[in-house]
Amino acid sequence: MAKKQSSQVGKESWVVRHFAKVLMAIAAVGFFASMVLTVEKIHFLKDPSYEPSCNISPLISCGSVMATSASDMFGVPNTLVGVIGFAMLGTIAFALLAGAQFKRWFWLSLQAGAVFGLIFVHYLIFQSIFVINTLCPYCMAVWLVAIPMFVYVSLYNLAAGHIRLQKKYDKTKEFLIRHHADILVGWFVVILLAILWRFWYYWSTLL
Repeated sequence: MAKKQSSQVGKESWVVRHFAKVLMAIAAVGFFASMVLTVEKIHFLKDPSYEPSCNISPLISCGSVMATSASDMFGVPNTLVGVIGFAMLGTIAFALLAGAQFKRWFWLSLQAGAVFGLIFVHYLIFQSIFVINTLCPYCMAVWLVAIPMFVYVSLYNLAAGHIRLQKKYDKTKEFLIRHHADILVGWFVVILLAILWRFWYYWSTLL
């Protein structure tokens, strides 16, 4: 068990007070999207002519992504990695809501997992937008929760003192915690602009 979570954990900031609930919401959305994609992937593997439910147009299509090597990065479908990862995240959120406390090494391990997830998701974002040239709706749902997962795990670890910074960075830490929503909005705007720019030829035909 951990000692008292570092000095009132930053005076009970929003990030700290609602961390478990935010983690639960992220896990629920990510698990649902990953599970749907897993079911669709199984059908697709059984029958390559199968049309996934998320095939909406030539641009917005899960099937086109499933047919590429980028959908199986570790010898198994990426969707299974998502199912396992978000299930674990949900379990952690449940434990926190029940009052569980964890040692610093646990939080640093979760931080490492969040960093891995962030890098992996951005690799898939790049592949989807600039290589495969197709947008998968359920994949984008995973993007939308993987980024907040990294942001809030990082901010919680900073606020709780699990990630230790020198005193001179206190104001930077407080700024990041205070403006967590702005950080996310800015991040998503950059991805949206990349999508609009890359596929403008398609969007312009809809105007």
